[in-house]
Amino acid sequence: MIETTSIDKRSFFYGQKTITYSLSLTDRRSLEIAVHPDSTVVVKAPLDSDISLIEKKLHKRARWILKQLNYFRQFNPKTPVRQYINGETHLYLGRQYRLKIFQGQENSVKLIKGFFQVACRKEHNSEIIKKLMNNWYLQKANIQFNESLARCWPKFNAFAFTQPSISIRRMKKRWGSLSNKGTVILNTDLIKAPKECIDYVVSHELCHLKYHDHSPEFHMLLDSVIPGWKKIKHKLELSMV
Repeated sequence: MIETTSIDKRSFFYGQKTITYSLSLTDRRSLEIAVHPDSTVVVKAPLDSDISLIEKKLHKRARWILKQLNYFRQFNPKTPVRQYINGETHLYLGRQYRLKIFQGQENSVKLIKGFFQVACRKEHNSEIIKKLMNNWYLQKANIQFNESLARCWPKFNAFAFTQPSISIRRMKKRWGSLSNKGTVILNTDLIKAPKECIDYVVSHELCHLKYHDHSPEFHMLLDSVIPGWKKIKHKLELSMV
């Protein structure tokens, strides 16, 4: 993960459209333009970049940016904010399961016969259920993410790298990143996505061990380890909105 040194909110006009974006000047060699599922546009550029040149490149990519924004807007409104009540559906590994909440001898979450069966020792409320579910997700993420690393790592054996460790944390706009120390950091919410999507994110971050940016060489390596990754990325974006 490259350290950001400055962030600026900016916008430009393309025809009658106004495109707002966040500009991050970072210690990197190339310009990156990304459109996220929450309809934010993030631009990362080298520290010594000329703003006028950045804007020229944005104008050249404006049609693509608008196309991506329109693509993500078709999925709005997104899944409502979870209330953690009986009958509500929650994702795990790409599938929806309903909550079945009841009073039990100890606090627990079990996935049985298509239901999240959540037991509470005392009278429950949404905050207690949310905490129990988040703890369950974190436990499963630790297992599933490390299993994913074990599946993906053999494709990188040809490189003289030490197998990295996995770190799990909540992130607002990233599924994963690679730390300066070579740790693969994964978003806790990724546990809700299908396994092939988890493998895609893990492989994406492992590719950064060789190429730290999103250069053509990076994408060639990603193509070789995850053929058809664009469809999997699309599936991830669809399943998690």
